[in-house]
Amino acid sequence: MLIDASESQLVLIDYQARLMPALHDGAAALVNALRLAQAAQQLRVPVFGTEQNPGKLGTNDEALKALCQKTLAKMHFSAVAEGLGEWLRPPARPAGNARSLPKHLQKPAAPAVSERGSIVVAGCETHVCLLQTALELLEEEFEVWVVTDACASRTERNRDAAFDRLAGAGAELVTTEMVVFEWLRTAEHPAFREVQALIK
Repeated sequence: MLIDASESQLVLIDYQARLMPALHDGAAALVNALRLAQAAQQLRVPVFGTEQNPGKLGTNDEALKALCQKTLAKMHFSAVAEGLGEWLRPPARPAGNARSLPKHLQKPAAPAVSERGSIVVAGCETHVCLLQTALELLEEEFEVWVVTDACASRTERNRDAAFDRLAGAGAELVTTEMVVFEWLRTAEHPAFREVQALIK
């Protein structure tokens, strides 16, 4: 199963300037997050960011934040607990015409189904905010793709333990290049040169 750009949304978790220097491979994770966001922009994939307790930890890297359509400030470690799921699903449409039948005779509206149910997610710290957000997205029945080379924790052990747990829970573990080239699918894609240049 390949990642489809037309069904994807990108979520970038807590790349906060004050936090990044404390993380193992934090600089490399940020570079890959920027690549993902730039590729997403070229390929019309929606991009959302989150910031953990920005009053204390500061905001996301400015270049990355500028590539996000919206950024969710949060106190819970899981962004889903703060409303991220509502951002990722379209609003429910009411069933039928309000004038057609009295309310008590109308069928209940079907639950909203996301038109873009594949969530590509990366972030910091992998074993805390990324892990909890990804697990709750899986519970919400999204497909979750975790971009391993765009994730960071203070220690490798914590990061790798999170990857093991996420894989066991049903998330797919991928890399930045895997995502980008699966979004493109072909060297004949109109944005191929621009997107390929982000990787080189």
